[in-house]
Amino acid sequence: MSATQHLQSLVAQDWYAATHHPFTNALADGTLNRDKMAGYLQQDYQFIEGFVRLLASAVSHAPTLADVAPGAQFLGVICGSENNYFLRSLQALEVPPTSPAAPETIALQQLMDQARRSERYEIMLSVLVVAEWIYLDWATSVEGRADDLPFWLGEWITLHSGDGFAQVVAYLRDQLDATWDTLDAAARMDVSETFTQAVRLERAFFDASWAGFTVAK
Repeated sequence: MSATQHLQSLVAQDWYAATHHPFTNALADGTLNRDKMAGYLQQDYQFIEGFVRLLASAVSHAPTLADVAPGAQFLGVICGSENNYFLRSLQALEVPPTSPAAPETIALQQLMDQARRSERYEIMLSVLVVAEWIYLDWATSVEGRADDLPFWLGEWITLHSGDGFAQVVAYLRDQLDATWDTLDAAARMDVSETFTQAVRLERAFFDASWAGFTVAK
């Protein structure tokens, strides 16, 4: 069992709940209420800046140029096609891209910021792996439905599935697996706690999305 598989096993119940969630099920079958999707996107868009800063910091801590390149390329995707997806989708749903941050959003923003400020590669990777692996997990299972959905639903699936995104997740997991082998017991405990917290917060964000965020008009 790899380090990332071990970490995932520590939070198996929350992981399953986050990757088999009523919100993503409704998104994939096209029955998700427009307001729920709009509220979700308004909140999720608020992670872009913090995520980019966290990923950039992780890239700067990568041990070799070979370790830097995939993360740097992924930064371009986040700032390019993913950012554009948010703006086009929010416009199509006729809502602005800005809204007050919900408590679940703030909690994830704080975790990303804490990870970045830690200056510890393994802690940054812990948050990044959870954020991207959970999305790959749920989106891959419904990848075949994307073309039949409105773009603001379908493209969210395609952005988080396919070989390209799978390679990003594999890269992040490989980095954490390799780094784990260099850590002492205390550092491994820190990683486990961060990973666990990240999964629980991701589940809580999906729960709040399904309940429905207040949509800013």
